[in-house]
Amino acid sequence: MQSHTHRLKTIFPFLHWLPKLNNQTIQADLIAGITNAIIVLPQGVAYALIAGMPPEYGLYAAIIPAIIAALFGSSYHLISGPTVAMSIVVFSSISIYAEPGSSQFIQMALTMTFLAGVFQLMLGMARLGTLVNFVSHSVVIGFTAGAAIIIATSQLKNVFGVHVPSGESFIHTWIDLIKALPETNYYTLSIAIVTFIVAFGFKKYAPKWPGMLFAMVIGGLMAYFMDAEANGIKLVGEIPASLPPLSLPDFSIQTIKQLAPGALAIAVLGLVEAVSIARAVATRSHQQIDGNQEFIGQGLSNIGGAFFSSYAASGSFTRTGVNYESGAKTPLAAIFAGISLALIVLLIAPLTAYVPIPSMAGILLLVSYGLIDFHHIKAIMVTSRSEMATLVVTFFATLFLELEFAIYAGVMLSLVIYLNRTSKPKMVVLAPDTDDISRRFTNIEKKPLPQCPQVQVERLDGSLFFGAVSYVSKKWQEVEKKHLLIMSNGINFVDVAGVETIVQEAKRRQAIGGGLYFVNMKAEARKLLEKPEYAKLISDEHIFDSKTEAVQGIFIRLDKDICRKCPHRVFHECQSIPAPE
Repeated sequence: MQSHTHRLKTIFPFLHWLPKLNNQTIQADLIAGITNAIIVLPQGVAYALIAGMPPEYGLYAAIIPAIIAALFGSSYHLISGPTVAMSIVVFSSISIYAEPGSSQFIQMALTMTFLAGVFQLMLGMARLGTLVNFVSHSVVIGFTAGAAIIIATSQLKNVFGVHVPSGESFIHTWIDLIKALPETNYYTLSIAIVTFIVAFGFKKYAPKWPGMLFAMVIGGLMAYFMDAEANGIKLVGEIPASLPPLSLPDFSIQTIKQLAPGALAIAVLGLVEAVSIARAVATRSHQQIDGNQEFIGQGLSNIGGAFFSSYAASGSFTRTGVNYESGAKTPLAAIFAGISLALIVLLIAPLTAYVPIPSMAGILLLVSYGLIDFHHIKAIMVTSRSEMATLVVTFFATLFLELEFAIYAGVMLSLVIYLNRTSKPKMVVLAPDTDDISRRFTNIEKKPLPQCPQVQVERLDGSLFFGAVSYVSKKWQEVEKKHLLIMSNGINFVDVAGVETIVQEAKRRQAIGGGLYFVNMKAEARKLLEKPEYAKLISDEHIFDSKTEAVQGIFIRLDKDICRKCPHRVFHECQSIPAPE
């Protein structure tokens, strides 16, 4: 019965959080969902235009994918929808085959969305979600901070009410913004500032209240009394009042061949975006993210979305940030967001035309500020140079390069640092503590202790695999003592290259009258060494289960003449050797 329930929860992950729903969580999720639906209105329209799609398709892409991803993903706060990066890739991939905005362009976009979803689903079912574990915490923090500043920068033109061309680089946007400041519309600026202050006040002093909604209502009232049209205050504008219509992608072989490479790029980019955003929010909500489940959720959301007029969607930084800051408790908030947006589009589209854009810009500035994790940035800066380098590279790459390349750059740097660490496992020299009754082995760097002149005791902390064998072999060869005892508790994994290195070192030490020994070796590594081709050199006489057995087994092989002259007598067994007359 339990295994059947577990299988059901694996297939339908929403069964994990459905039992947790109560009046409080449903109320919090409903408020967060409605807030999110209002926020995504101008954003969805803008992203659709970037993608070369009609404006309403940006809203369709924010409805169905958000609901499906919430049901089949693992994050409690991630909301899927159209994004800048995905929109740019869709436009660049399809515009060479069809005229942007045309019916052919739309159908090809739907086909590319379907193919990207299939690729994502296949990666998830192949359990490749563990790859996201190589995205270090520093990459996520740096990417989040950089994206927050980009979001804030993109909204400043709406805060000051000035014209800044869209699609420009981070630097050029700031240059154009500074040049346009003399033309600031102070009506627009006042609405943005008041909205920001009200939302900030609610967040700080009444966090349980729907502060963002109240702030936008106040902003809307200000725009009304200031006579928005007469004073140049931009409004969201009227949107088409229709639900996402059913659609059918083009499954012809020729179209699939044309779009497959671009679809794979979108699939990978979408997964990196979604999982990075989910992990970024999870660091604050203390939730565990399942990378495989996120892959499956994103794949299903794009496959389903392709049949409901939705172009390629992924995790949205803005929507996810708003969702978390609005107090969402479960993925039901994303479902409410999709349903609320559908109702807004269908029922009250004329009213949304009066929502002032500067009011929404003020809200997004607050969200951007909340995304920057100052506490962890400070901690990383103080504790680790390598992690600091990863954070800084990812942060500046996010600001000055393409968004997807910034993530790739951070991941690659993380991998390089990880491989550099694992290829140089820590090797600690130990010695018996003669001040301790049990003569416990102690790190000589922490406490200078006398050592046996014939035996060196080391602890190897790390895996002995092909990437580390060169470093380990070199370190072992630098040990001048004939006998080398390795404390193996910290060796988690040994591959064939590692076993070959052990055998070669054992041969070398036997040739000079010494030996290589191991204590507390884990079962998998020991099983490899017990194979006939290795057992001749590394027999049971060289592998011990306890330190006492190891010392006793090695002691009988020592040169007793050296033992007699040794002043240290570090082992208990040394006392059996009479001192020289």
